[in-house]
Amino acid sequence: MKRLDHRLPERFVPTINYDLCRVCRRCVNDCSYQALEFLESRVVPSGGCVACGRCIAVCPANCIEIRPVPPQFAPHGNWSERSRRSILAQASSGGVLLSSCGADDEHPAIFDDLLLDAAQVTNPSIDPLREPVETVTYLGRRPGKLEVCDGKVMIREDDTPLIRMNMPLMFGHISLGSISYNAQKALFMAAKELDIVAGSGEGGLHPDFYQYADRICSEVASGRFGIKPEYLKGVAAVEIKIGQGAKPGHGGHLPGEKVTTMISETRMIPLGTDALSPYPHHDIYSIEDL
Repeated sequence: MKRLDHRLPERFVPTINYDLCRVCRRCVNDCSYQALEFLESRVVPSGGCVACGRCIAVCPANCIEIRPVPPQFAPHGNWSERSRRSILAQASSGGVLLSSCGADDEHPAIFDDLLLDAAQVTNPSIDPLREPVETVTYLGRRPGKLEVCDGKVMIREDDTPLIRMNMPLMFGHISLGSISYNAQKALFMAAKELDIVAGSGEGGLHPDFYQYADRICSEVASGRFGIKPEYLKGVAAVEIKIGQGAKPGHGGHLPGEKVTTMISETRMIPLGTDALSPYPHHDIYSIEDL
């Protein structure tokens, strides 16, 4: 009995111009998907190409081109090729397809169409022509006092420090080193412009970013990277991360290759060394310790 071939049809194939190829094998060594191999004194495709373009980037002779493979499924009025590939992949592996944010979608998840659905808690319901609905949100403890002035309720922010945001949106913590300088700067600039809050991550705060400190929530994690008094006193809020499960039982790990001069100075660690943060705080085991 002939066994069925459950391999997915190829979508891309790298083609090599052998007149230009120097047989340096950089493409073979750098391909994360092992889609190229060295066979009979030349580089040949071995299947599994995802068109990441890494082989093209490392090729010194510019002799590689990635071409799409024509559809190998028969046309169907109801089922697209993408749907059938997904079904075949899940049936072959017994698992489910996962992607960014858990959504298997052709289009990235963006905030161009963000709907804030505000609940009405008054009876009768709010009349939008007379009583506007605001998206202003406060972060912090419940205020101790409210003042009524000219029929308006005012929060006494001097009694309980609160962070005012124009909308209930906060950029999560992601540290310098895990993302680039420009990427983190863009997040802080956006938070400042939108009047919301951005998390700093556990990698400290670069001196250039103190100008956005009033819109930054610092993160104190088990590694205590970059933690110093002026940093904690200058930001809008401090968040203490009690534990982390990035690598269960091990905590976080930033490889030494990423610890450049800028990262080492910001995190206050030696240049080129691994940045290891344990999964718990070794000096915080109870509310009293905290």
